[in-house]
Amino acid sequence: MTKSEHFDAIGFDADDTLWFSEDSFRHNENRFVDLVSPYAPAGIDIKSALVATERVNIGTYGYGVKSFGLSAVEAAITITNGTVPVDVLQEILRGVREHLTEPVRLFAGVADVLSKVAQTHRVVLITKGDLVHQTRKVETSGLAHLFNHVEIVLEKDPATYRRVLLSLNIDPHHFCMVGNSLHSDIMPVLAIGGFGAYVPYEILWELDQSESVPTADDRFVEIAKLADFPDWLASISR
Repeated sequence: MTKSEHFDAIGFDADDTLWFSEDSFRHNENRFVDLVSPYAPAGIDIKSALVATERVNIGTYGYGVKSFGLSAVEAAITITNGTVPVDVLQEILRGVREHLTEPVRLFAGVADVLSKVAQTHRVVLITKGDLVHQTRKVETSGLAHLFNHVEIVLEKDPATYRRVLLSLNIDPHHFCMVGNSLHSDIMPVLAIGGFGAYVPYEILWELDQSESVPTADDRFVEIAKLADFPDWLASISR
């Protein structure tokens, strides 16, 4: 891996990198299955049907809790052939509202990690999802002052990263992205010549699974936990 002073900026993902996110989705998914099961025909995999609906709708609804909510209502109606009671739909929407308004729950030591990195590098937050919800999370996280720039994007692909870095006058070859998703945070950045620090989290959304795994490369590193990132960053500058 290159020396850290070679980096003009360090990018961080938000959901499940800096704060908990996917566990709330899993809670609502499990709740969805419990609510819809009594009205579904036998033999239907309710969870898979929900995920399939989300997959179809991403291009229209995008990512995030609101997208999940719309897909959940649609899936409930489709799975039950329109027999799902209104009170079940109301309960699904209640869970979505609670998810949208829940407090941000930071991973341990996140503020310290960002503070240390900010002493030597520009810090950029790059996250995808609903603009209103993601903005609220950034503003209420207590971390906003630690970012030189915040970018909320519709998709995380090579073209998006290239556009964001160009707008910030950052050479991709001098950029390192830190995140929990190979698919969204690491592979697209490697594809444009950047560097990736993969910090896996125990839960990953099915639609964010990566079909590709980085090969042995000095532009990629896997780090067990985010708290170890500043030490790793310092170690490669020695």
